[in-house]
Amino acid sequence: MISINIFSVKQVREREGFYDCPANIGSPADANKAIKAVLDLNNEAVEKFGFFSLNSKNAIIGLHIIGVGTLNATLVHPREIFKAAILNNAASIILFHNHPSGNPNPSPEDILLTSNLVAAGNLLQIPILDHIIIGEYEFLSLKEKGLM
Repeated sequence: MISINIFSVKQVREREGFYDCPANIGSPADANKAIKAVLDLNNEAVEKFGFFSLNSKNAIIGLHIIGVGTLNATLVHPREIFKAAILNNAASIILFHNHPSGNPNPSPEDILLTSNLVAAGNLLQIPILDHIIIGEYEFLSLKEKGLM
């Protein structure tokens, strides 16, 4: 006789709310409005990294915070992002994180991480549409800057 574990995988909704933001994400500005409506990232003292899951019409179907870090770094791994995206039945995702320094310009690590995540998304056929960096007074889209 052997012991066999039987598993099931479930996604748990932590909370739900109504927010004044675009129903569908059609631009980086729409994504920024949605981030600002749900989170107060421009006033955070540490980096937070998350993403929006989108359906095939670019409507938001979920928000996931994947990492909470330090003043200038957050540990993020593709496995954690795409596990959540798959469980959420995401057709695509939009990444975001804040820079507590207030300066939204991407670091070399931000660009490398985004490149690696785009490659993983392509492999899994869950494209990454953008990566938004939130500063104190402004935001930056890596897609608009040609960095992804």
